[in-house]
Amino acid sequence: MTEGDAGRHPARRGDPVPGRLARHYSRFRVAQRVLLTGHSHQAWPDVAFSAQQQAWLDAAELVDDKWGRAFEMADEVRDGFRRLLDDPDGHIALGQNTHELVIRFLSALPLRERPRLVTTDGEFHTIRRQLDRLETEGVEIVRVATGAGDGASVPGAVAEGIVDALDDRTAAVLVSSVLFRDARIVEGLDEVAAACANVGAELLVDAYHSLNAVPFSVVETGLQDAFVVGGGYKYCQLGEGNCFLRFPRDCALSPVLTGWFAEFGTLASGPREGGAATDSRVVYGEGHHRFAGSTYDPVSHYRAAAVFRFFREQGLDAQRLRRIGLAQVRRLAAGVDALDLDPGVLKRDRAVPLSRRGGFLVVDTPMAPQICCKLRGLGVYADFRGRALRLGPAPYVTGEQLDGAVTALGEAVAGLEGS
Repeated sequence: MTEGDAGRHPARRGDPVPGRLARHYSRFRVAQRVLLTGHSHQAWPDVAFSAQQQAWLDAAELVDDKWGRAFEMADEVRDGFRRLLDDPDGHIALGQNTHELVIRFLSALPLRERPRLVTTDGEFHTIRRQLDRLETEGVEIVRVATGAGDGASVPGAVAEGIVDALDDRTAAVLVSSVLFRDARIVEGLDEVAAACANVGAELLVDAYHSLNAVPFSVVETGLQDAFVVGGGYKYCQLGEGNCFLRFPRDCALSPVLTGWFAEFGTLASGPREGGAATDSRVVYGEGHHRFAGSTYDPVSHYRAAAVFRFFREQGLDAQRLRRIGLAQVRRLAAGVDALDLDPGVLKRDRAVPLSRRGGFLVVDTPMAPQICCKLRGLGVYADFRGRALRLGPAPYVTGEQLDGAVTALGEAVAGLEGS
């Protein structure tokens, strides 16, 4: 058993926060069912419901003048993400999903002159699919291996592979800070950033599985000159429509795929006849407008602003959430180990300690889909990716619920083995 793993069962008392929080999530019924979906879709606190109602009321009262209020909410959301990124001076562009933000980033790259992108084989489908498609158009895609095996347990192995793959034809690197399949933290991003700077390549970090699960600092990881993408659908409890692209303050790239909001601050300077700037140049606004889109549904930002406020009122900063989450994952891991199941049926990877993983526990099983279905019937919500059954706690899940989920897992496996 490696350091940081679940060698001994954590104290049963733990952090009292989960028990106190459950009452704030009444509409998601977190006390009546075990939601181990924390890595995918956390419950929303009740304040989010009130915020969505307020968005409708503001539209009814203010009509088209609602946008002043909506932009105030958007600024609150930017501030919330900036706090999570520990980012003092980067710009935050918002989007409905990470895909639209990633393609804006890709559209700004000089792919004619530098037709090469470096990534890993462990990226989420947003990046994976888009790069697969670009490859069919002649862009060279280099995929650094992240798979299990001896190299998987070596800190910085993925980062070292990326650095070795860089050359002066590389336009950008796209890499996750936490891998979505097995929650491994990608260490050494500061070295990747330095190597990108040396060859003149951009760096985009997908931090979705870090935010509110593993403390993430743009400053401490040396990513001041990097792009960072992420969102609030998972650990932040913001729901859909709340994603961001962080980019450096001095960024001068000109993304091809932007909307008319990218001209905010310049529209008053003169008419744009026929959709083109009168001086035949495409104009970009200042700050976050450089990577902006177009008209959007502002309801998501009302919800997000309210949830960010709620987290601050409850004292749920990234460091405290990491302590709670890691204790919960260790408790789950200890329970799974205590089941002592046939490793051919279900096993847990101990090569990488839990302290070097993100906010969910992965167990390997050829019966992942069937077990996931059985668990749902027992009131335990989880998900799977291939053979990987993913169990993701959240700050409102109590210790007793975690223990009950492990018991349900044992029952599910026994039921499948006996069928």
